Amino acid sequence: MPLTSTLLLTLAAPLLASGGPAGAADYVAVPAGRLVTVLSGGNAGNPPVKVGRFAMRTEPVTNGEFQAFIAAHPEWQRGAAPPIFVDANYLRQYDGAEAGDGLNQQPVTNVSWFAAQAFCESEQARLPSWYEWEYVAAADERRPDARKDPAWRARILAWYSQASNGSHGAIGGKPNFYGIRDVHGLIWEWVDDFNALLVSADSRDQGDPEKLQYCGAGAISLQDRDNFAVLMRVALLSSLKGADSTNDLGFRCARSLTKDKK
Repeated sequence: MPLTSTLLLTLAAPLLASGGPAGAADYVAVPAGRLVTVLSGGNAGNPPVKVGRFAMRTEPVTNGEFQAFIAAHPEWQRGAAPPIFVDANYLRQYDGAEAGDGLNQQPVTNVSWFAAQAFCESEQARLPSWYEWEYVAAADERRPDARKDPAWRARILAWYSQASNGSHGAIGGKPNFYGIRDVHGLIWEWVDDFNALLVSADSRDQGDPEKLQYCGAGAISLQDRDNFAVLMRVALLSSLKGADSTNDLGFRCARSLTKDKK
């Protein structure tokens, strides 16, 4: 019988709670608002969801940052992390790789949900929820929601249509409306509630999660074709387990904000 997410988190608690901050990262505050989410399936009868105020890392976590994290927390190094929390692909880009700015400035990938969560907790943060990620991902450089703009959709889809070669450019794209970079065009990203997204049952049985990144086969009971690129993220994330990792899946962290925090 498979282990439940609650049990896995209980087992992972000693690893998730390890150590102090991973380093000084840039976070920006994102104002509260409402979001017409792709998870409504394009159903106009579903009201927008409320997204509370939060802060998000301005850029994805890089290889350099993650290498510093595992140096401080060797229990998360490749070959040391328990197999229940990582798969065989975990951090495989480090095998035989030479350290340097070329690798260090690229976003970390081949990282499991458990390892990503541990990193975020090390800097007093967490993975963003799907709604938080989708809310930020709807923005372009000038508008908080550019999803109805055909030119914006075409630009996003152009990247999603490219086959992956397992190599990524450095972080540092143009900031969007909120001051957050590289939400599109570089990697896919973990979210905290990845296993609670709504897709058809068939999409959980599509096999290799890498294949889901570039085909719509599993995707999906949701019908909002204007947001097909984001729906592909739902399909991919819903196909994964917490220990899985892929060549193009990384993460960034978020923080909850109260009225006293800026």
